[in-house]
Amino acid sequence: MDKKVSNNTGDHLANERTFLAWVRTAIAMMGFGFILVKFSIFLKQISLASENHLLSHVQNGQSGLTGVLLIGAGVVVLILSYINYLRIKKQINSNSYLGNNIMLLILAVMLISLSIFLIYYLIGNL
Repeated sequence: MDKKVSNNTGDHLANERTFLAWVRTAIAMMGFGFILVKFSIFLKQISLASENHLLSHVQNGQSGLTGVLLIGAGVVVLILSYINYLRIKKQINSNSYLGNNIMLLILAVMLISLSIFLIYYLIGNL
């Protein structure tokens, strides 16, 4: 009597695609944070180099902080997505998949908080 072996290849590939989507999201967040910090430094240098001070950039420190927060949020997203990938991989192998509402809640709260901070930052610089 042959015992049927379940093939979970499609599930593992879907898990990897989901992980890679989170990696792209994390890279985008970190890249945007890096660009924000570098652009802020560029504007500060331009305003200091301007002889007639027609270009003035008020540097209140928020750009650097915002960029660093975005980079940190990207790192947190990357770590959480890897932990989730490993957890789901284990669940697929044991045929006992359970959703991960805690991770999704943490990511949602973190991204909503970061979005509120960015909105506050942008409104303050209008």
